[in-house]
Amino acid sequence: MTRLTRAFGRPLALLILLFASLWILGLIAAPQVIMIEQSLWRMERPEGSAEISVRIDGLYNQLDVLALDRSAVEAEADASIRAQKLDTSDVALAALEAEIAGLEATESTPVKVYTLANFAQMGSAHFAIFLKTIVASLAVTAIALAVCYPIAFAVAKLETPQRAGMIMLALVIPYAINELLRIFAWQMILNYNGPVNALLGLFGVEPIPFLESGTGVFVAMVYAYILFMVFPLYNVLETLDSNQIEAARDLGASSWRIHTRVVIPHARPGIAVGCIMTFMLSAGSYAVPYIMTRGTAAPWFTQLIYNRFFEATNWNVGAAYALSLLVICTLFIFVMMRLLKVSLKDIAK
Repeated sequence: MTRLTRAFGRPLALLILLFASLWILGLIAAPQVIMIEQSLWRMERPEGSAEISVRIDGLYNQLDVLALDRSAVEAEADASIRAQKLDTSDVALAALEAEIAGLEATESTPVKVYTLANFAQMGSAHFAIFLKTIVASLAVTAIALAVCYPIAFAVAKLETPQRAGMIMLALVIPYAINELLRIFAWQMILNYNGPVNALLGLFGVEPIPFLESGTGVFVAMVYAYILFMVFPLYNVLETLDSNQIEAARDLGASSWRIHTRVVIPHARPGIAVGCIMTFMLSAGSYAVPYIMTRGTAAPWFTQLIYNRFFEATNWNVGAAYALSLLVICTLFIFVMMRLLKVSLKDIAK
């Protein structure tokens, strides 16, 4: 606060602090707290509701019997006897209806119960989809790193500033197009009758079902999130002193050793940021896996979350599923920081 006051003055510093607090509490902390709280409870019928339902059914049967008896009484010839029996029948009917109303009110009032049962709804089938999503997201991250590291290094250290600017511009321009349009474009490219299979057919290769096999998901995701891997790597590699590379080469180091001993250690913060962003975007993607497989392949875990929220209208289970994915993404952040030996300060740079 003192540094903000010195830099901007007290009124502007307080305004910045207010907006930052609203951002952190309203857009970051509050949604997470609500989701966690939602995942830990569900509405359940009170204990003994089954017995109450049986009792209500029995009372309705008694009500039907009394209604039939009343019809018979109304046919009674003697007016005084008929009136006496109708009064007795009305009293019995009113008592039954009152008891039924009381029992139905008790039966239809659900109780909020805090439990971990929402997480148990995942089951073996959904847990398998959860694991598949995590493994596939790790694979997308690894592929993106393998593709983007050479690009970032070449742009940062091997190309002239003019050519580097042209290459980065070529990477950015496609992102001016809506993401859905880019995904649909890849769907057409990798379609059974698309250009890729047509090209393979020229070499005598039978058409490959890229979309049905899920291969298209990896291709589209690497393409969709390539900038989130390239830019962190490029930003870090650009700060690497080229003299270090030249010194290592003059000392007889091979290209492999130069990268493993000089370049990659320097690029660890960029690798960490790129991997974290790519993994989280891949694990949380909904449109890419659904569109690229036309909904025919095994669903991505995010599709299960969507179904629980908007199709099954079970927000408690949906929140539990979303929280499970959030926990894994958070763990991935700390694992990457530990493996690459970087801190939050390094990542923030």
